[in-house]
Amino acid sequence: MSVRTFRASVFTLAIAAAAALGIAAPASAAGADYVALGDSYSSGVGAGSYTSESGNCMRSTNAYPYLWSNANNPSSFKFVACSGATTASVASGQLSALTSSTTLVSVTAGGNDVGFADVMQTCVLQSEATCVNRVNTAVSQMQNSLPGALDSLYAGIRSRAPQAHVVVLGYPRFYKLSGSCIAGLTETERGSINNASDVLNGVLAKRAADAGFTFSSVVDEFTGHELCSGDAWIHSVSIPITNSYHPKAIGQSNGYLPAFRSVA
Repeated sequence: MSVRTFRASVFTLAIAAAAALGIAAPASAAGADYVALGDSYSSGVGAGSYTSESGNCMRSTNAYPYLWSNANNPSSFKFVACSGATTASVASGQLSALTSSTTLVSVTAGGNDVGFADVMQTCVLQSEATCVNRVNTAVSQMQNSLPGALDSLYAGIRSRAPQAHVVVLGYPRFYKLSGSCIAGLTETERGSINNASDVLNGVLAKRAADAGFTFSSVVDEFTGHELCSGDAWIHSVSIPITNSYHPKAIGQSNGYLPAFRSVA
């Protein structure tokens, strides 16, 4: 047996073993049946160029799912991520896009379950103490109620797409501490918000691993491009207000897309 034949045989056996164990192998990009689920970080709020059919879901042609699809030409692409989505609304309103033929899924969900928008509004408009208390409430939700909600969502994804390679993406840290900002939130508030992002990403990573999914952090990609970095890939408080604290187009193309592409 040649070395090439031996390696091919080993690869075939490995794939067969993975299938027997119920472990989904990564999808082949060109032949993937790809479904993009999730909230505004997947739909592309803040990145502009929204599709007319998406309405208030604000799905952008600059969002990482759309960019990945354009670059890889999957056999099918369903983009159903929606601004404002929670784990429950992804489960109730988006999972119908999945089928037994789906081979690749991406999803961001969890930020809205813990009141992401309200946290940022509180911190921008109210005192440091009120901000930190609101962040701590969100962290408590991340540690107590969110894991079960994620488990339920992930079980629904696996039930509808049993063969799919599922990628759960996280959220960036928002602030570079000791950065270039001279106004706005205090350093204490910025540090508290960053810590909450780390807790949230840790919960997402653990629940994804327990579900047999792949977690991909975007923290490394956004490091050096947070708010107060001087080269932010995230909108600060903006007009329209919906853009606030969401990735710009460059944050999707240079942050989320590489994080997804590396594991898709």
